[in-house]
Amino acid sequence: MTLRSPAPTLLALVLIATLAACSAPQRKDDEPIGAPPSDDERYVPPDSTSDDLNRKDAATPESDRTDKPAPPAPTPQLQNKRPDRAVFVPDSDERVGKPTDQPHLFGGEKHLANVRMLTHGGQNAEAYFAFDGKRFVLQSTRDALACDQIFTMNADGSAPKMVSTGKGGTTCAYFYPDGKQLLYASTHQAGPACPPKADHGKYGGYVWRIDPDFDIFRANADGTAPQALTRSPGYDAEATISPTGDRIVFTSMRDGDLELYSMKLDGTDVKRLTHKVGYDGGAFFDRTGTRIVYRAHHPTAAADVAEYKRLLGEHVVKPSVMELFVMNADGTDARQVTDYGAASFAPYFLPDGQRIIFASNLHDPKGRDFDLYTVRVDGTQLERVTTNPTFDGFPMFSPDGKTLVFASNRSNSEHGETNVFVAEWKD
Repeated sequence: MTLRSPAPTLLALVLIATLAACSAPQRKDDEPIGAPPSDDERYVPPDSTSDDLNRKDAATPESDRTDKPAPPAPTPQLQNKRPDRAVFVPDSDERVGKPTDQPHLFGGEKHLANVRMLTHGGQNAEAYFAFDGKRFVLQSTRDALACDQIFTMNADGSAPKMVSTGKGGTTCAYFYPDGKQLLYASTHQAGPACPPKADHGKYGGYVWRIDPDFDIFRANADGTAPQALTRSPGYDAEATISPTGDRIVFTSMRDGDLELYSMKLDGTDVKRLTHKVGYDGGAFFDRTGTRIVYRAHHPTAAADVAEYKRLLGEHVVKPSVMELFVMNADGTDARQVTDYGAASFAPYFLPDGQRIIFASNLHDPKGRDFDLYTVRVDGTQLERVTTNPTFDGFPMFSPDGKTLVFASNRSNSEHGETNVFVAEWKD
């Protein structure tokens, strides 16, 4: 599924699948990334007004970082459920959120330097590093393509090459650790046409389509010899691989709900990891391969559960509210990290293993501006990373931890484009 780019207006948006993460299903270019929550879902911090939430600037508390990945540790209980009001306090520098004299950089983005634009036009997202840091694999709708196909390119953006079949729709690609193979989800076995688009009008708001024809495929890095790793009825997608090279984590409908599973690199030994009603997806391993971070929405009220199941029966979900979770790689010790009441997605561990970077509209849950944030695994020390007033999402760090790749609407030549950017990370 393809979560893409919302723009400040309804034009330009993209789950996700992602969704996320690998993150979300296909959407039209004039659709936003997620539906805004209803009035009763919107969180207003104590002693705050709605104007506080709509500001484009934010104070950013300091965070600690180590140069080497930290050893795995038990995930602490959630300490700070709602974002502290300090994250919304205006920065004294009025240039926050405004273009700077540095290319593609906005005021207040103190963690980013030497920002470079790697793609130029179309819809490009979910660009993920190979394990050697020399290449990316991404999904893109460009040129004459009617829906996303999978491409590889060098780390400087050169030599883009389509490596999927060119049939059906695709999403959520990832390199194998040896760099000789990659995996991605595709509908091409069901036919050459693009998957149906979600009918937002029918459901009275923005929805993601969970296409039952998606399966996960392994192919050579040049796209040859694709082989199906999943063959179960229903949606299989959002797959990523452990740095230890032993397991794949992915989202599947095989048991009737959107749950996380893991399997060996050849598709065998499938194990279910999550068991709550709701959408669990967009998962990534940490650098030790012992923990998984993911985004989820778990309805609890009887009416909400019934509505979720009704929509899922029609192959759609409403992604208005998603929170971040961390669990052990075997599915044990699942802990909630955030409770923002917003659309938070595309989480990825920072190199220190103690923080998570993610995309969210938590500063304005009714709006369509998504920025990058970091938060500690115990839910504390929320910090805003980007201030671009459109869309930033799908962050990932290079293997050496020095470079951040992300998708953004910034610096577009045409309204609604989503491009891939890299930046030096300054901690």
